Amino acid sequence: MSDNSTKNNLTKGGILKTLIRFSIPLLLANIIQALYGAVDLMVIGKYCPPESVAAVSTGTQVTQIITSIITGMTLGGTILVGKYIGMERPEDAKRSIGTTLSIFTIFSLVLTAIMLASSGAILKLLNTPAQSYNLSLKYVTICNAGIFFICGYNAISSILRGYGDSVRPMMFAAIACVMNIALDIILVKYFHMDVAGTALATILSQGFSMLFSIIYLNRHNFLFTFSLKNLRIDKAKAVELAGLSIPISLQECMIRLSFLYLTAMVNTFGIYAVSAVGIAGKYDVLAMLPATSIASALSAITAQNLGANKPDRIRKSVAAGIGIALAMSACFFAWAQLSPSSMIKIFADDEKIIEAGIPFFRACSYDYLAVVFVFCLNGFLNGYSKTIFTMISSCFGALALRMPLLYLVSHFFPDSLSMLGCVAPTVSGIMAVYTIIYSLKLPAVGVR
Repeated sequence: MSDNSTKNNLTKGGILKTLIRFSIPLLLANIIQALYGAVDLMVIGKYCPPESVAAVSTGTQVTQIITSIITGMTLGGTILVGKYIGMERPEDAKRSIGTTLSIFTIFSLVLTAIMLASSGAILKLLNTPAQSYNLSLKYVTICNAGIFFICGYNAISSILRGYGDSVRPMMFAAIACVMNIALDIILVKYFHMDVAGTALATILSQGFSMLFSIIYLNRHNFLFTFSLKNLRIDKAKAVELAGLSIPISLQECMIRLSFLYLTAMVNTFGIYAVSAVGIAGKYDVLAMLPATSIASALSAITAQNLGANKPDRIRKSVAAGIGIALAMSACFFAWAQLSPSSMIKIFADDEKIIEAGIPFFRACSYDYLAVVFVFCLNGFLNGYSKTIFTMISSCFGALALRMPLLYLVSHFFPDSLSMLGCVAPTVSGIMAVYTIIYSLKLPAVGVR
């Protein structure tokens, strides 16, 4: 008998209550996960020289593209499982889970081999400063060795969210975070392992959390039993999963590539600019957490209500989600406008890093508001199985808007972090407009 104690039926009950109840654990889990990178950079900034801060800043951009590919792929599992849970077809949900886990086991091993072979070339393409190149390579190589754990951890969490459970993924993330913080301090401060210590802390904590989640779910009679005999690929489910996961993963990949291009631009400005933009990247993640959490919730809510054929409930959930995310992200926007130096000082005390970062923070923080519409609507559209549109939209935003604008700004306004910071909110604003137009044209009924 399956454990329904944490299953959340997203097709019934008050819309706002359901959205908040499901989103809060998602938000907390995302905050916890964001602390991984934030703590890494904070510890490095406090106990290591500027070149180590620059190394982690650049290395994080590389590892984030891997994480984005993985989370994009696993979101397909959320949608697939959510749809069959909404249709009340548990056997199909079980086959979807087995297929998802099997495919991602293979995918993680292939991705590990590719990244271990190409890390050095990627860092050179990013114009990584000579002072921090070797440290960046060490950081990225160790993180890439843990891709299997990242895949497994995210796959299990995505399956649970499709099932309607956002509480246990939060619990697993909390365990990993506590372990990561402890290991960061021990390995960097006391064992003086520099960037290698913070990379090891990350992969060891995620590996432990993945193993713990498997043991915990098996002992609590989850819908699916994690065992080798249940790791089977169902051809029909694999095709369905690919149709959902690949477009989502490509859109995430394009977004991260555009940010890598920004990193390549900034790396020519020197280690202080690199460090400042790297710190800004941590706040980008934190400020956008409300939007990304609501987006994940909307994917699951839309998938279940799509399966239950309740389009009106989907529309009301989207409107409520955008309002909540916008109000929360506005707090970070106000902080960045009023006191950007206090944000930077949390991560680094070097006055040159603070001086370089202030204009960039003030400019890029407008993106905190604009991306709310893009992320929330993309979450809804992914759950609606409109993944082709979101893929095309993200590719257009990255390749036709963000990267050309970054090139033009760096050409006409060399060394201007303020102008570079304006690119992200400009692109997000344009994307928000056409995504809203597309979403409003979707049919209100007959959505099966």
